[in-house]
Parts: sequence; C-alpha cells; structure tokens
Amino acid sequence: MTTDHKMIEMLEARAQRRESRRSLFKLGGGLAATAAGASLLTACGGDSGGGNTNISTGGPGGSSSSSATAISDPDILNFALNLEYLEAQFYSYAVFGTGLSNSMLTGLGTQGTVTGGQQVNFSDPVVAAYAREIAGDELAHVNFLRTALGASAVAMPAIDVGGTDPNGAFSVAARAAGLVGPGVAFNPYTNDETFLLGAFIFEDVGVTAYKGAAPLITNKTYLEAAAGIMAAEAYHAGLIRTVLYSKGIATPSLATSAGAISNARDSLDGPSDDDQGILGANASISNIVPADMNAIAFSRSTGQVLNIAYLNSAAVAKGGFFPNGTNGTINLSAAS
Repeated sequence: MTTDHKMIEMLEARAQRRESRRSLFKLGGGLAATAAGASLLTACGGDSGGGNTNISTGGPGGSSSSSATAISDPDILNFALNLEYLEAQFYSYAVFGTGLSNSMLTGLGTQGTVTGGQQVNFSDPVVAAYAREIAGDELAHVNFLRTALGASAVAMPAIDVGGTDPNGAFSVAARAAGLVGPGVAFNPYTNDETFLLGAFIFEDVGVTAYKGAAPLITNKTYLEAAAGIMAAEAYHAGLIRTVLYSKGIATPSLATSAGAISNARDSLDGPSDDDQGILGANASISNIVPADMNAIAFSRSTGQVLNIAYLNSAAVAKGGFFPNGTNGTINLSAAS
C-alpha cells in the first residue's frame, strides 16, 4: 500500500470517527471531539494572495531542491512536519522546560539536535494557560503528521530555539526588528512579554502558509484536513495577537515591538507590504486579523516561509531557526 493510500485511509477514518461523535452529541452524549492536526502546511501562493503556483522552482514564489521534481502531497506534509518540529520544540521548552522525546524525532534525512531554551516563569496565569494549550496542540500536530506519513516521515532537522546566544536565531530575528542591539541576546523565555513576542514570530507565518497550501494539495481529504488545521493555527495566532494588544495598552512598547517584528518579516519575504502588526489605523480599533480589504488572509509560498525561518531574503538552503536546513524535498528559500 502506498504512503498516499495510508494517509488517505487514516484521514478518512478520522472523518468517520468525527461524524460518529457528532451523532452522539446530537443524541445528548455531549462528547467533545479532540482534533489532532498538522500545522503550517505550506506551499505556493505569493504575498498578494496566492496566485503563484511555481513551487517546483527555486525562484521567487517557489522552493525545491530540484526544479525537475514534482511536489507531492507527502512532500508538503513533510515540509509541514519540519515547521511543526520547530514550533513544538519552542513551546515545549517554554512550558515544560524540556524538548520533545527522541522517539518523536526520528525519520528520513539527517536527524539533528535542538538548541533549546528553558521553562518560562509565567507571572500571568492567563498567558500560562494559553501557552500550555498551544504546546499541547503543537505536540499533537507532530504526532499526527508522523503517524500520517509513517515510514515516509522526515526526521527533525537541527533546530535553534535557544535564548542566550547573541548570534542565535531569536536574537538575530529580534535584532532585525530593532528589539536588541549588537551583541545582545533576545531571550523569549525571560518572562511573559518576551515569550509572547517570540511566539508572534512564528504564529502569523503558519496562517499565511496554510492559505498558500490550498492550490497544491491535490487530495480532497487532505484539503479538508488542512482547512481545519489552518483554523487551529489561526486561533493560536489570534490568541497571541490579542494578548499582545491587550498588554500593549498598558505597555505600548509591546505593541510597537510586534509591529517591528511584522516589518522585519515583511523585509524578508519579498517586495509586497502585506504583513501587519496589531495596531489599527487609529486608537479606536485593533488589528487582530491581518487581512486585505476583503478581510481575507494573505498567502506565503514555501520559499517565502523559509525566507523567514532561515532569516534570509536570498535563495538559500539553511540558516536561522534551521541551521542546517529542513529535511525533505522542499528546502530552498525564495530569492526575494
């Protein structure tokens, strides 16, 4: 049986179980369905809304190790798995003080190590509760993708989510946004506020990446799952943006820092100015939902996602949060 068929059967079985739970709920059973999903499925779709489908090239809007290689649904799922490893490691260290177990890291390609952080001493119980919830979701995403892909799942590549190295990925990203100066480390594990800003670097990228995935997912079962997963990631992003906005009322530097991170992301992924901070046009309105004039989220290609993950606007195969690059077919950032 092919990997595609195994994944289709798994997703269809989950859909059938979900329908069974819905029926029980209607009968008064009140059973809550726990949705396991994959995050950050990324593929093509340019900054301006997703018309570009050139994923199989290394040029703008595309990303692949070979221009002659067709990109399959498992390739997209494995790209998502790389990104899920990244998010899950960050939230795991922030909440639990430790990374993922080794049993969750094996697979095809070169298994790397993680430069990790430490447990955040949360002072706000609301932020702590949100962090625990998102951490659980991201761990579930890794497990779901690894199970769906089976023997085709890629191993976790080398990942940098440390917070003490002035030249580490978080520090480089924060320096690009003007949050820290030369030779100064940005530690997202210091307190609630730095954690929220660290999470903000990742979460918005996942939502825009998911929208870009739609044109490349050929199987309708996968597409249905991706739609639900995108919603979960949008909830995460909305949570982070809302808490930053709320805390930014009393501490305006938080809101301006989020805007600076948004501008830094925008400088990496191409000439379009689509990424948005959390402040509205004036003080009477927020900007929790980064969308166009039709209230539609914009898209990023795999190449543009990797521009941000690699912290590089050029076409490169490694850097930033993935010091040795991602595992799998999709591994090249765009020439932005």
